Amino acid sequence: MAVLNIRVDDQVRDELKSIADGAGVSVSEYVRDLVMAAIVPGYEPTEDHGVQPVPESMRIADRQVLSLLHRILASVLPEDDDDIDKDDELARARVIESGFTGEYWREVAGFSAELSKRDCGRVLDILDMFRIITFSIRRLEKDGTTVDDDLRYELEFQGFDGNDGLEGHMASYVEFLMSDGKWPELQEQVDNNDAGNSHTLVLDTYMRMVTEHRRIKASRDRGHRLDDYLLSLDELAQIASARVHPSSRA
Repeated sequence: MAVLNIRVDDQVRDELKSIADGAGVSVSEYVRDLVMAAIVPGYEPTEDHGVQPVPESMRIADRQVLSLLHRILASVLPEDDDDIDKDDELARARVIESGFTGEYWREVAGFSAELSKRDCGRVLDILDMFRIITFSIRRLEKDGTTVDDDLRYELEFQGFDGNDGLEGHMASYVEFLMSDGKWPELQEQVDNNDAGNSHTLVLDTYMRMVTEHRRIKASRDRGHRLDDYLLSLDELAQIASARVHPSSRA
């Protein structure tokens, strides 16, 4: 296996160690993951981000708990409940107790595979960046600075690709977060982009923008007011330029 040696500022090293410690990995492991994400765009684990795969087996303790829950639910259901059927609950309990693995799909029907903590964090980072971008554009225009339409479009949150497994899962997470009242300033952008479906892969583009945004933030003294995080017109242009992959830049 090849070995790479890189030099970074002390501040960068300390921040990398802090992040890696928080993730429970070494600095080398954390940086290696970042490098792999850059080399293999859109890298994702092998699991499907659609319907949860049917388990081929269950631990006896899990079977006991599920069986008991189904039998309890069957015993307390009102007779006129149209959503859950008593006989169906008893049948599901029998499936679990008898170990009919071919019927285990009943237990995971409607469940999706997990969206990893790392990918959830990516979504939050992306939304936070676009929030700051949106507030920055509003402040610039309020102060009389014109932000041209092309730049505004390049800095608009377009959602995620609903036809891609990982990005579609991320789009569902965005919908869930915003339905709870979070990031309301981005709602108009979501509505303008087919309810958050970009119809093209955007994760790699967003992550390059996030990286540039992090560089800008790292170059500043950390403040506590919203104004301390707002971006200048030149900084917005820097983030927009990061949309283009380095190999395609002039």
